[in-house]
Amino acid sequence: MQFSVIIPTLNESTSLVHSLKELLTTIENPSQVEIILCDGGSDDDSLQRVKQFPLTILNSPKGRALQMNAGAQQAKGDWLVFLHADTRLPENWMELIQHCKGEWGRFDVRLSGHHWLFRIIEKAMNLRSRKTSIATGDQVLFFKPAFFQKLGGFPEIPLMEDIAISKLARTFCLASCIPQQVITSSRRWEKNGILRTVALMWFLRLAYWVGTKPDKLHRLYYSS
Repeated sequence: MQFSVIIPTLNESTSLVHSLKELLTTIENPSQVEIILCDGGSDDDSLQRVKQFPLTILNSPKGRALQMNAGAQQAKGDWLVFLHADTRLPENWMELIQHCKGEWGRFDVRLSGHHWLFRIIEKAMNLRSRKTSIATGDQVLFFKPAFFQKLGGFPEIPLMEDIAISKLARTFCLASCIPQQVITSSRRWEKNGILRTVALMWFLRLAYWVGTKPDKLHRLYYSS
C-alpha cells in the first residue's frame, strides 16, 4: 500500500460522486491506494451515493481537522494524501508524490472558474506558497506518516488547520512544491463575489497571524 487518500466530507453530495469517479480513473492498480472517507455527520444523501465505490467510510465528530486526523489514524499507506471533496488531482499524482524526496508537500492549485481574476489569484496563491512553504488544504497536502505523527497531526482547531500544520512542518523541513496543478472548485468565490472573497481570505489570514482565535475566525468565515 503506497497511498492513503483521506477525504473529509460534510454534505458534499453534489460534488463527491463526480470527484470519486475522477479519482478512480487515475488509479491503475487499486492495491496501491486506499480511499478513506471521513464524514462529519452528513444529513444529505452523500453516504448512500458513495457506497458504490471501493472505499472505507469513517464517522467522525464534525470538524475538518478532527475528520482528517481520524482518517490518518486508520491509514496504512506510505503517503497520507489529504484531498478535499471538491478538488481533483492530476492524472499522474501518484508518480509525482512518489518522486518527492521530502517529508511533506503540496501541489500548485488552479481554480475551476473561467474568470480572468481567478488566473491572477491562483498564481498569487502558488507563488506565496512556494516562497513561504505555507499551503492551504485546496493544494492537497501530503505527508509521510511518521512525519505526520511527529507533528501531532492537524491541530484540532475549527479553521486554519492547514496553515497551522504548514507552519509547524516547515520548522523541520520545507515543503515539496509540485508545479502540476490540482483543480479546486471556485463555487464559494462565484457565489459570494470574487473580490469580496479575496478580501475575506486575506482578513482571516491576517487575523490568524496576529493571534485571533480560530473559533472566532470560523464564525466569521461561515457567517460571510
